[in-house]
Amino acid sequence: MVRKEKAQLKEGLGGGTGIGPAYVYDIVSKEDLYGHGRMYAKIVLPPGSTIGWHQHIHETEPYYILSGVGDFKDNDGTVTKVTAGDICTILPGQSHSMANNGTEDLVFIALIYND
Repeated sequence: MVRKEKAQLKEGLGGGTGIGPAYVYDIVSKEDLYGHGRMYAKIVLPPGSTIGWHQHIHETEPYYILSGVGDFKDNDGTVTKVTAGDICTILPGQSHSMANNGTEDLVFIALIYND
């Protein structure tokens, strides 16, 4: 099967705020994850936008940064500047957020799978 990517605009992703919505491009739909997870997607976060502080219960979420610059807030509250090639991992029970304080889109892959 081959399909074309299609963006879903998500206002307030994870309780986030900002200038514009996040663009979510499903790589594999929730239905096609067959209960093993709920997201495998490319996320485009415009400058000035955030993914809000939120917790993952019984699931893990790695981010793989493709381009842009972001401020990743980890479970312990530390903020780390992330760029292409960085991997941010959120373990079950942990919380996190992401902010694009740069001038270009922040683009990353997000996978949420069950523990």
